[in-house]
Amino acid sequence: MQWSLFVLILMGLGQCAFSTCPLYKYHFIDKTKTWTEAQSYCRKHHTDLATVTNKTDMKRICGSAKNVQSGVWIGLTGTNRKWHWSLPGVEFTETNWATDEPNDSSFPGNCVRLQRPQSYKWADNGCLEEYKFVCYNETKQDGKKFHFIDEIKTWPQAQSYCRELYTDLVSGLDQLNDTKFKEERQQHEGDLWIGLFRDSWRWSDGSSFSFRDWDPELQNTAGKECAVILSNGTWKPEDCGVKQPFFCYEDHVILINQSMTWVDALDYCRDNHRNLVSITSLNQQRWVQEKAKQADSDYVWLGLRYTCTLDFWFWVTDQAVHYNNWNSRVTTDDCDMSGAMDRTGEHKWVKKNDEEKFNFICFK
Repeated sequence: MQWSLFVLILMGLGQCAFSTCPLYKYHFIDKTKTWTEAQSYCRKHHTDLATVTNKTDMKRICGSAKNVQSGVWIGLTGTNRKWHWSLPGVEFTETNWATDEPNDSSFPGNCVRLQRPQSYKWADNGCLEEYKFVCYNETKQDGKKFHFIDEIKTWPQAQSYCRELYTDLVSGLDQLNDTKFKEERQQHEGDLWIGLFRDSWRWSDGSSFSFRDWDPELQNTAGKECAVILSNGTWKPEDCGVKQPFFCYEDHVILINQSMTWVDALDYCRDNHRNLVSITSLNQQRWVQEKAKQADSDYVWLGLRYTCTLDFWFWVTDQAVHYNNWNSRVTTDDCDMSGAMDRTGEHKWVKKNDEEKFNFICFK
């Protein structure tokens, strides 16, 4: 039974190898339109104005419009201020503010420092003030590492430094409460920038990605509530009524708000799209978990299956399970098990009996 199902799953592979089929694709539109006109065009012909989630996305799109000097619209527009963590994928939930913080005393207090010696609570600050800071890095070889930088920089400068040499500014309570971090911070005097910031920007498609790459010299937002990418790869605010070329994106991931067994979900995706979605990198995980947040069920099925006969997990798109985001509390690998993603929290993967019924995510 297990072997037969395994063979049937692999026989259903599409012609496009998953590694060569990105979860989303960018399109440079060499027509000049206002931001609102560009948004309408993208929604009609593709999915939406471009959402940019990380430096990898920046590399993918920057070469397309390198000769456009005035800027190219992306799907970022101004709204009410909201807190974000600098490291993409870390969600802002719990806080550790000092008494009477945040208070906008240095208006606008849009960046956050870790106070010392006041119990390491948080305080908001103007982003152009200068402090030492902490970078975070994580590799398979060395695991988590925290780098306390003794140079003083503005918050944007500190963020750029960390992203260039490590991963990002230290972000999220999991990192700030890490035992290594707590031990190392005792050895450093003075307040420290951390990766918490507040801005008034949101993505056109409603996603919560916190990645920003502003040009620090061009952040005057007075009367400018839409964002463009410049030829050097940085961003600046622009008047939404100016006519510019723009980037759309085409989404290849879709949440199906129907609850089915894993096999029925697989059949549905193959009949109506390409396959159940596979996740082979952290960037893909972050993209898919944005869809999972909108599910009607507690979990969503992924294209992840366990074969009892051969004793290993595999993606239905024939990809090896190298990257993983398993919930560490789940350890058993029983027969008739498939992989699902938690709709909430850290969106960990869990092992569920494939007869349970959940929403699911297709690759189209």
